[in-house]
Amino acid sequence: MEQTAISPTAIYWIIFIGIAIASWVVSYSLKHKFDKYSKEPLPMTGREVAERMLRDNGITDVKVTCVKGQLTDHYNPATKTVNLSESVYSKANVAAAAVAAHECGHAVQHANAYAPLKLRSALVPVVSFSSNWVMWIILAGMLLIGSQAGRVILLVGIGLYAMLTLFSFITLPVEVNASRRAVNWLQEAGITDRQTTEMASDALKSAAYTYVVAALGSLATLLYYIMIYLGSSRR
Repeated sequence: MEQTAISPTAIYWIIFIGIAIASWVVSYSLKHKFDKYSKEPLPMTGREVAERMLRDNGITDVKVTCVKGQLTDHYNPATKTVNLSESVYSKANVAAAAVAAHECGHAVQHANAYAPLKLRSALVPVVSFSSNWVMWIILAGMLLIGSQAGRVILLVGIGLYAMLTLFSFITLPVEVNASRRAVNWLQEAGITDRQTTEMASDALKSAAYTYVVAALGSLATLLYYIMIYLGSSRR
């Protein structure tokens, strides 16, 4: 009996659906845990936690600001600001403290010239260009796949997408390290006890899984484009 080979498109869709389900599960778990740990009170607001962590690490040139939206918390190395969402900035609970300390963990990385963060920052201009043009270039390459020019265009698109994938994977150690710094400092500073430290760690682990799923999804898409290119080269 002849065995029917599974096409690259079928493989991609199987992986894509699997990653989409994993992404939903991770997002649901993240929201559930942050809602849960938002009900666990602490004596300091997110803003106070951030300001103290910066001060304890000798960082005096970074400001803590409040930004609109949910889960919009981030550290901006260009403006040296720790930007906390409204639900983190003014609330005094485990979830807010974990997020605030995590973003300050990035500020500490920046101050200490943490290598993966420096590499990620160096890639930002390339990633910005790639994210704006990569899909158009790949689409053009796939439309012209029957010609040599189309294969060259597709290969350029694959190269740009590879940079996005690389950026996703470099982000993983940056995020994990920031969370580790956050949890260790929260406990050492006496802001959390053993129980609430475990809660903060659990919340940040759930947040880290979103980056893992995103990186795997990017890798799967990259491999799909590579299979299309290799398939066109055999024609």
